[in-house]
Amino acid sequence: MIQKRVLQFFTVFLLSISTSLFAQEQSDKELAEEYINQAELIMEATAAMVDARDLYVLAAEADPSNVKANWMAGDFHLKTIGKDRAVKYFLKVLELDPNYRFDIMYQIGRSYQYGMDFDNALAYYNRYLNKLKQEDGYRGIDKVELAEVTRRIYECSNAKEYVANPAHYSIVNIGNAINTEYEEYAPVLNEDETLMIFTTRRRDGNLNENVFKDNKPFEDIFMATKENGVWSPAMNIGSTVNTEYHDSNLALSADGEQLFIYKDENNGDIYAANRNEDGSWSYPEPLSENINSEGFKESSISISPDGSTLFFASDRPGGYGGSDIYFSVKDARGEWGRSKNLGPTINTEYDDDGPFIDYDGKTLYFSTRGRKGMGGYDIFRSEYDSANNAWTEPENLGFPINTPDDDIYFVSTKDGQRGYYASVREDGLGYTDIYMVTILSDEEMEALANKDVESDSIEQVKTDLETAVNVTEKKTEPLEVVVNVLDEAGNPTDAKVSVQSIPDNMVAGKSREDLGKYRFMIRQSTPKSYRLSVEKDGYLFEDIDLGSLAASSESSTMERTVRLRKLELGTRKVLRNIYFDFDKATFKDESYSELNKLETMMAQNPGMVIEISGHTDNIGSKAYNLDLSQRRANAVKNFLVNKGIDSRRIMSVGFGEEKPLASNDDEAEGREINRRVEFKVTGLK
Repeated sequence: MIQKRVLQFFTVFLLSISTSLFAQEQSDKELAEEYINQAELIMEATAAMVDARDLYVLAAEADPSNVKANWMAGDFHLKTIGKDRAVKYFLKVLELDPNYRFDIMYQIGRSYQYGMDFDNALAYYNRYLNKLKQEDGYRGIDKVELAEVTRRIYECSNAKEYVANPAHYSIVNIGNAINTEYEEYAPVLNEDETLMIFTTRRRDGNLNENVFKDNKPFEDIFMATKENGVWSPAMNIGSTVNTEYHDSNLALSADGEQLFIYKDENNGDIYAANRNEDGSWSYPEPLSENINSEGFKESSISISPDGSTLFFASDRPGGYGGSDIYFSVKDARGEWGRSKNLGPTINTEYDDDGPFIDYDGKTLYFSTRGRKGMGGYDIFRSEYDSANNAWTEPENLGFPINTPDDDIYFVSTKDGQRGYYASVREDGLGYTDIYMVTILSDEEMEALANKDVESDSIEQVKTDLETAVNVTEKKTEPLEVVVNVLDEAGNPTDAKVSVQSIPDNMVAGKSREDLGKYRFMIRQSTPKSYRLSVEKDGYLFEDIDLGSLAASSESSTMERTVRLRKLELGTRKVLRNIYFDFDKATFKDESYSELNKLETMMAQNPGMVIEISGHTDNIGSKAYNLDLSQRRANAVKNFLVNKGIDSRRIMSVGFGEEKPLASNDDEAEGREINRRVEFKVTGLK
């Protein structure tokens, strides 16, 4: 175990070497080599890949001609977060030395796929495919086999279809009472949604003050309760369940009285703890050998609402490949019977994991790396047909729940209208956050309400819903939004472009028409506020409010042209979507999307230095406004630093009411505009 203070000293020591070398005015090439050496030392002593990745990025920035620095920067991005950022470094490797790695074009394709640029991903996958055919005798360790490449091509083709026709989901971050700048994942809830238990790697409240070898806190299980629709601040579940090392939860019974957790014992086993009358938890005990296998991993579990059936994932021998999903039925004595594989309708030759049996007792949600997915794990749904004693063909839940990265551990609510899962998204507070998914759109709910359905039958509700939605869809034609993206010279350029509603994050269907030209389809008939977002490496990001939009009885098209501004010294930008409550310096939940775009831009341009400035209106004293504006600027800086941006690249300053953009005589057209945060580029390599 590497203690927190030891690892921090080690990292500070290495960075001090870097600063010293820089002061000695070593050449860029020598500085890059020193950064590479530091990164290799870190990986020899620890598993802190994020710290090593940042050093490789510095090396590539110091000497862009260093092939190894660029390769490692890209490789470590794929192994950590910001996987779409790897493409920048891999493309540089391809430019400098096309033969440096046999699989370089495949890795470029992977990064494009993670970044949801499926056209470019397909182009590079196909280039690599041609290389495989031309050099079929190559047997190096950097060769990616044909089957894997064709699988990626299949995933990208699927993804284009899903993104063009997104499912009707609203995906909303559940907020900072539960989410932090660290990882939160694996949410489980009781049937009335008043208790949530989840796993986190946060520092505050962790039972171990030290860190794991990856320089992050150990996993701990936390819990939160909901009252009057508001989640309480999460707290550690306690030392009876948690230990000083890794602890993670897996499932919660419908009544909230039994908690299943995962332990690394015996290569990975499932334990259960029961809730006592005083609200405390019993000491976790392992499940029987009919569930836990000898020497193999059981990684996830779900229990039916009546407590009679367990569904779990295991990599034990005898399955269809990788991890499979099994089930066990409780016998007359209350013991779990021998486990059985769910069969090939559910399981594939790839990994299948994360089962959740719904409250109807027959709908199974699970995740798989196989089937018609977008990449990584995708969440699917299947229903048990008791008449035929068989599961229905699994259905992909679609985009935007599923992405090219891993999407897993989805749980549904008793009424079937919401779900919870963990994901890395634009509006996240940190790495992985917990999100609430509203499964039915406003139009569907409105259509269903107009049917005046009065039935407790889930099957009847689904039938009536489908009928109502079909009627609604026949009455409306989608609104098409055509977006043209231009560079600073006015030429069409590709970028990361999205259109989604605010604040419920329902995405519009997207297709790429041509270079820099994108078409979005808004199919919801209920008017919603939509925002257009455009991002491109080396340019300022743009967030543009499109106003209230909806489908209507007649087809219509609106067109927007976005001309991007190149990042240059002295460039200023107002962060118009950074919101604070009145008289406070804490962010509102809707601020995080813009904050993450700023973090992404700084991560993509490691030589950029900025000044964050806070501004207020003229309500209150000048001294108080000056202090408030400084605290707000500091809040933005602290967010960026917590996401891994070097604090030396950010200066924060408060100007109070000194620099208004509009008159303070009016709220909507003046004071509201003056309450802002902006940044200025003060350094750029």
